[in-house]
Amino acid sequence: MWRRFLNYPMTQLSNSQIPGWTLIELLVVLSIIVVLASIGLAQYRNSVVYASEAVLKQDLTMMRDAIDQYYADKGQYPSSLEALVTDGYLRKIPDDPFTKSATNWLPIPAEPDPNNPTAQPGVYDVKSGSDRLALDGSKYAEW
Repeated sequence: MWRRFLNYPMTQLSNSQIPGWTLIELLVVLSIIVVLASIGLAQYRNSVVYASEAVLKQDLTMMRDAIDQYYADKGQYPSSLEALVTDGYLRKIPDDPFTKSATNWLPIPAEPDPNNPTAQPGVYDVKSGSDRLALDGSKYAEW
């Protein structure tokens, strides 16, 4: 296209003969760019959610392991999640990747001890405090 333009002196070309893009060509190119950008944005958003879900699974596994180690060492469940930090089983309580807070974890209490009904039940399990749905359709609070 540019060779043709460069081979002619400007005095021989009229306005209708000057090579260039037509409006249809520009619209087609722009529509293709918009479609590709929207596909890329959707993939990016899904990858961010996948990463947050992986972090949530890892945090839950780490806290549950710390609860199990606490129980194995002391014969009772911790009174709170903060007890895991103060006794050295965790460095800190991680932030929930969906609520962005370390205080929104839902501790699940253990069953009361039938031998000692006045004893305070400890934290048996922990779940996310998020009310959002995962990509597989389950709730994060049920993980």
